[in-house]
Amino acid sequence: MASIFAASRSGSAPPPSMSTDGGLCSCVHRLYIALMDTASPVTARVVLRDTKLSLDEVVDQVQRPEAGGIATFVGVVRDHSDGRVVTRLDYSAYDGMARREMAAIVAELEGEIPGVQLAVAHRTGSLGVGDAAVICAASAPHRGEAFKACRELIDRIKSRVPIWKREYGPDGAEWVGWVDARCSPDGHEHHAHDEHHPPE
Repeated sequence: MASIFAASRSGSAPPPSMSTDGGLCSCVHRLYIALMDTASPVTARVVLRDTKLSLDEVVDQVQRPEAGGIATFVGVVRDHSDGRVVTRLDYSAYDGMARREMAAIVAELEGEIPGVQLAVAHRTGSLGVGDAAVICAASAPHRGEAFKACRELIDRIKSRVPIWKREYGPDGAEWVGWVDARCSPDGHEHHAHDEHHPPE
């Protein structure tokens, strides 16, 4: 079994209404995909919860006789970010949309990479340093496809799923991974706004 373990900030896209990346058409397209086929079997392999994650549970979802390799990724809370000390993170999500978008990503990748089967579990709520924030697993007949699918899975989740985080440390709290839609694309960058933030 091949495994990849890495410390990751596991931040992701902000709510569509607050993002300037991709525009309205992109947001509508992603929403359409997220609402498709909510009864798909892949939904059983997608977990979003506010309790501790288990690597074994996620691996069990992709283990099968025809799979010769299983690649895993575990994103954990680290104790620093951009030079700031981090003591804990709060993860928030648009629950239903986040689940459907993760399921859509799983279905996409299973269609793109022959022979793979994927599973993912993502935390919400308050996490301490060292806690697992997201676990991805990919199985395939050969290791190459398993590694590729696992990497693509976490990359697309970070890019597209409406889950975002707030970092806490000695200097206070700061939202991470979202852009205020009021900011113009002329180099005026706001990484966090004290007066505006994703809804609790």
